[in-house]
Amino acid sequence: MNQEVKPGKILSTPTPWTERSVPGIEVPDEQQALKATFTEPTIECPECHALVTRTAMSFNAYVCPQCDEHLRMKARERLTWFLDQVTAELGQEFTAKDPLHFVDSRPYPERMREAQDKTGESEALIVMQGTLKNLPLVACAFEFDFMGGSMGTVVGDRFVQAAERAIAQRQPLICFAASGGARMQEGMLSLMQMARTSAAIQRLKDAGLPYVVVLTHPVYGGVTASLAMLGDVHIAEPKAMIGFAGKRVIEQTVREKLEEPFQRAEYLLDHGVVDQIVHRHALRDTVYRIVAKLMNLP
Repeated sequence: MNQEVKPGKILSTPTPWTERSVPGIEVPDEQQALKATFTEPTIECPECHALVTRTAMSFNAYVCPQCDEHLRMKARERLTWFLDQVTAELGQEFTAKDPLHFVDSRPYPERMREAQDKTGESEALIVMQGTLKNLPLVACAFEFDFMGGSMGTVVGDRFVQAAERAIAQRQPLICFAASGGARMQEGMLSLMQMARTSAAIQRLKDAGLPYVVVLTHPVYGGVTASLAMLGDVHIAEPKAMIGFAGKRVIEQTVREKLEEPFQRAEYLLDHGVVDQIVHRHALRDTVYRIVAKLMNLP
């Protein structure tokens, strides 16, 4: 049926689709550009500066998936990662006192409360008893974020208790060392822990039980001069800083610039201070093989 056209009205001819304009795409400027966002907290690798989610880093034992850098692990996380099953935690009954009433810029009890709030731990050493590949053992680890993993009287108490439990139940003792040394706020009482822990290690050796030390980053001071260097076997993680006096103190004493890798695990391995360097992913298997060999287990 023909459409009726009113007089005076002009019909427009539709534009062919081949001649129609294509709508453009609006490109935002740099300030409005979309950026990648994470839905959970991330950790920046100190070596390659890659951003990795905390969950991914935890599943990878805090080894950077981009550059293989070994990041510091919390003591409690390290022990629960290392042990297949935790049967007991030792030493929680020991609490720090303030026998010297020590005050530097702040009182010692105030520093203790700050460290406890920051880490959620009561002291710088955590001791657990459990199994590794069905092998029962006692393991302890230093929490470096707790006042630099410094060794006070409670650290000595917990280490001695760990050694005594290992002797009583005929189990090996594993120590993950990470410390800045003795705790100055406890003065001579802190230094006495060097002798106490050394005596406990000697009782372990007299009982014929293995004592294996894993040196993580960093280990210095009185801890290096005592329990960290008295093991039957000393294992170090890659690039861990290990020594007694710090690098800067030595440079000021000898008036000479000390280049890398001085005091690194690789340097100490070349000079016979540590027995081997083990990647963290291979640490559980390595410790198990060493302990099984020392205890004549299959």
